[in-house]
Amino acid sequence: MRLLRTFMRNTCGATAVEYGLLAAIMAVALIGGFGTFATALKDTFGAIETKIEQPAP
Repeated sequence: MRLLRTFMRNTCGATAVEYGLLAAIMAVALIGGFGTFATALKDTFGAIETKIEQPAP
């Protein structure tokens, strides 16, 4: 029982775990956002390509 109480009071390394979780959450958000950004960028460049390929009047 004493070991359990000591373990629960020990906060050594808790900050590192919290920073690790924060970094993981940010990475997931960035990766998810990058997919949306890449699609929009592809569509934009596709529209520009279409405009360039059309002959001038």
